[in-house]
Amino acid sequence: MYDTLTGRYAFACPARGGTSVRLSAFRSLERLPGATHPAVYRVRFACACGSDHDGLVAHDELDWAPLGLAGGSFLNLMTARLEPVADELADLAATRIRAGEWPWSFFCYPEERPRPVYPSSFKLLAPGTAHGSVGIAVRCPVCASVSVNLVSHQHLDLPFHNDPVIGIVDHVFGDDAERTVDEFRAELHSASFDARRLSLE
Repeated sequence: MYDTLTGRYAFACPARGGTSVRLSAFRSLERLPGATHPAVYRVRFACACGSDHDGLVAHDELDWAPLGLAGGSFLNLMTARLEPVADELADLAATRIRAGEWPWSFFCYPEERPRPVYPSSFKLLAPGTAHGSVGIAVRCPVCASVSVNLVSHQHLDLPFHNDPVIGIVDHVFGDDAERTVDEFRAELHSASFDARRLSLE
């Protein structure tokens, strides 16, 4: 499902048969009741065919596969052999996390501080008005409130690429904020973003 070397998730597309998208092309994520090991998420994503489609993603594919833990292989041109990448990428990810870097982060408005997070905490995503930006509604894993941040595509698509400054909506969203798509889009397209420094210390 997730290709470590391209950074894309593979899904079915009714028009094209199949497609692959980056995390920034997701539009909503909802954990489904039932399975817990792994949990399963319903994902709505923007497809290259021009429509939005639904797909299913397991928790390990969503949060862990982008770190390279799912494996994969590459053709080593020096040896002309296919070689696994999982061990090397897992070691690199562990080293960076031990050094205080985090694969994804966001700014929690009620707590007034940056927080480490995984994609399974994302609720809604939408293209921003600024070129190359994405608005994300994230449920904080610490205080459980929903904050809206404006980040770059790279902030979502490339683990360990955290924007130094992000936009933050100075508003506390209710418990059902992830379902209030119109309110989210209105805030996203307003000029109410404040810049916050995103430094996890």
